[in-house]
Amino acid sequence: MKRIIIASNNKGKIKEIKAIIGEQDIEILSLEDIGFTGKITEDGHSIKENAIKKGLCVMKTVGELTLADDSGLEVDAINGQPGVFSARFSGQGATDERNNRKLLALLNNIPMEKRGAQFRCVMALIYPNGKIYTAEGICRGRISDRPIGDKGFGYDPIFIPDGYDETFAQLGDHIKNQISHRAIALDKMKNIMISEGLID
Repeated sequence: MKRIIIASNNKGKIKEIKAIIGEQDIEILSLEDIGFTGKITEDGHSIKENAIKKGLCVMKTVGELTLADDSGLEVDAINGQPGVFSARFSGQGATDERNNRKLLALLNNIPMEKRGAQFRCVMALIYPNGKIYTAEGICRGRISDRPIGDKGFGYDPIFIPDGYDETFAQLGDHIKNQISHRAIALDKMKNIMISEGLID
């Protein structure tokens, strides 16, 4: 059976990827599954650069086909922040809760009609021979005035996607896995994987 290493230990992210790829004759493994303990430096200047860096780092260590992704939340009212710094927005020891709290504080006096934002995801498929494919997905929406919902992870409790009145954390996996930035990027990557003969 073919194997693909996901350059992440984020259980929420791994679950999303497995759900979107679906039942296939391919083994999807996290870094924890393969015992990877190396340090991955995410110091790229863009989400795409970080996705490629992560994928290359893991692929060079394990020598296997690797799928990496990087995502960020870009908020219109604060010039696209936090963007590439989304995971560490609240500084050293950042947590989802602290990141959300900091963002909401920055938007405290911004009216709902000016709280537009988008999630951006770039996926990078890295082959041991150095071949690289990338795919990008964007999901537009707005930032709520408080965290709502207990599903998902990251900024899900404060992001309301366009066309909905609930946050990702309220909508849950079934809807999120159809409309999210990662779903859009992975759908494009799935087509690349089909053309490469990795999946059906």
